[in-house]
Amino acid sequence: MRNLRFIISYDGTAYCGFQIQPNGVTIQGEIEAAVFKLTGESVKVISSGRTDAGVHARAQVINFVTQSAIPLERWCLALNGRLPNDIAVLHAEEVPLSFHARRAAKRKTYCYTIRRARFPDIFHRHYELHHPRKLDVEAMREALPCLVGEHDFTSFCTVRTDKEIRVRTVFEAYLEVQEERQFGTEANEQIRIFLTGNGFLYNMVRIVVGTLLQIGEGKRSSGDMKRILEACSRKAAGPTAEAVGLMLWHVEY
Repeated sequence: MRNLRFIISYDGTAYCGFQIQPNGVTIQGEIEAAVFKLTGESVKVISSGRTDAGVHARAQVINFVTQSAIPLERWCLALNGRLPNDIAVLHAEEVPLSFHARRAAKRKTYCYTIRRARFPDIFHRHYELHHPRKLDVEAMREALPCLVGEHDFTSFCTVRTDKEIRVRTVFEAYLEVQEERQFGTEANEQIRIFLTGNGFLYNMVRIVVGTLLQIGEGKRSSGDMKRILEACSRKAAGPTAEAVGLMLWHVEY
């Protein structure tokens, strides 16, 4: 028996999320089908986290146990030849049988991308949220530090969650802006929001982003973020931002 760990990337646009579902195409389902085509085995793929429908991954980590003797250096090419072109296996390694991609993860980083521009960029429409109106980026940036540390994140968790314990630790929360100027004088802004934590609740990053957008639009102040966090009520926070701009960026072990 061998336990193999892989780094994969995927465009989640066409999928109902990572986890297998009864009626829907999923990332896990496609990978397990590719392994079956390659080895004839029905494996169970474990991931570092279950991304939702429409959410992407730059460096998702998965593992599964196999009896196959295929050399390690052949796995990536072999699986990529059997996977859809919106899923790619980037790296493979053998790990101890005790390794579990989700339980062993220490830190995860998510990135949410917003394009602040009058018109959308059609070539990046699956990977960033288009926002045509002006945003107060500095107010958004000032709202983030209060999220760092160990907190009860109930306010930023969907009411549909099955998690009873909603305390998580956020290690980093910051915002980057890159200006672009195309076809005229108006500058476009690509805004990236990064959150690194030991784990995330269901829709946590997207609700944080939805709240930040309200702050950027002037509907809330940057100081409201701390009050929302302390309220421990989903009703206190802003809307859930669309899945389109969210990407699992990095996982650390």
